[in-house]
Amino acid sequence: MTFRDSILILGAAACFICLPMSAVDLAAQTRTTRVLTLDGAKKAAAAAEQMARGRGWEVSIAIVDPGGALLHFVRMDGAPQSSVDLSLGKARTSARFRRPSKALADGVAAGRVGLVGAEGMLMMEGAVPVTVDGEVVAAIGVSGMTGAQDAEVAAAGAGAVE
Repeated sequence: MTFRDSILILGAAACFICLPMSAVDLAAQTRTTRVLTLDGAKKAAAAAEQMARGRGWEVSIAIVDPGGALLHFVRMDGAPQSSVDLSLGKARTSARFRRPSKALADGVAAGRVGLVGAEGMLMMEGAVPVTVDGEVVAAIGVSGMTGAQDAEVAAAGAGAVE
């Protein structure tokens, strides 16, 4: 056996010895999160749209993952152009704060004006988180009607996720 072969064997043995330890270390440094699937987002959007349509409301519906990235979007015919950005902003706010956007709007109204400076957040009623087993898996933001009406539509969508 040559010196080169000995080095290769020792290097391979070191890799096999360290491999289990690095897998354990990696597991200790990461976590698994649940995210609503596209099919789940479509189901929620359909329920929200059906509720809005039944009341004669024209809205935009944004569904985002827990970090605020868009999963699915619906803009009903007649929904105002402003509702596109507003529904997405409301959804992102609800997802990232893990609570209904109304709770944050109420906080601002009560004097917690520091919330207004949170970049990309929209402190307006009309979005709710979607939870599964206590974990936020998405959020639904709606815009086009009053804040309370938008929140009703969002809640209808969230309620469709089982």
